[in-house]
Order: sequence, then structure tokens, then C-alpha cells
Amino acid sequence: QVQLVESGGGLVETGGSLRLSCAASGRAFSDRAMGWFRQAPGKEREFVAGISRSGETYYADSVKGRFTISRDNAKNTVSLQMNSLKADDTAVYYCAKTRRVAFFASYSYLSSQTSYEAWGQGTQVTVSS
Repeated sequence: QVQLVESGGGLVETGGSLRLSCAASGRAFSDRAMGWFRQAPGKEREFVAGISRSGETYYADSVKGRFTISRDNAKNTVSLQMNSLKADDTAVYYCAKTRRVAFFASYSYLSSQTSYEAWGQGTQVTVSS
């Protein structure tokens, strides 16, 4: 069974940057798409970014141009580089692994929480204004 562990969260000022990492153990994740979600206090968990097995990337409109998702299959890791952070980015960030073994993935598939079978415990990101 795969385990996902996020790291890299913390407190940063508005306009700053953070890099989140997600390490997968257990079964390899190289044949699955991966995603990042976040949940702010009092809000529903929402899609942030996703990356397919083929390397295609998709982003929520709210982070497009500021966040970059990447993966290193040799190291079983997926990362989220977050730049130009805003107070609205404050949330717990989760990485997740999709259910389906596929080379390609669409935005609609990656942005749906039901597409994922494994989740990390989350890492807190706080952006001070």
C-alpha cells in the first residue's frame, strides 16, 4: 500500500515562495498521475495542480502562472513550487495518487477528488499579509 508524506510547508510573507515535496513509499507511483489539493479553514478541499504520467500539467486558475508541479519518478517524488504567494493561498496542502494506470490524464480527471486513491496527511502553508 502506498504512503504519501508531504513536507516543505511553513510560514511565509506575501510575495514569498515555498516548495512542497511529496514522497511516495510502498508501491511505485510512476505509472499514475499525481495531484496537489488544498483546504483552507472553513472551506472545501480544492484542486491545485496535477501531473500525468506523461508529464502533462494542469492548474487551477487561481494558481496558474505562480505554481509549478513536477515529478521525479526515479525518486518517487512530486513537488509543488509556489511563487508569489498570497494570503488566499493559506491552507493545508495534500498530495494524492490517482487510481487509474494511464499515460495521459485530462484536467477533468485530475481535478476530481474521486480520481484519487491515496492521500498524504497534509502540510500547512501560512502566508502572512
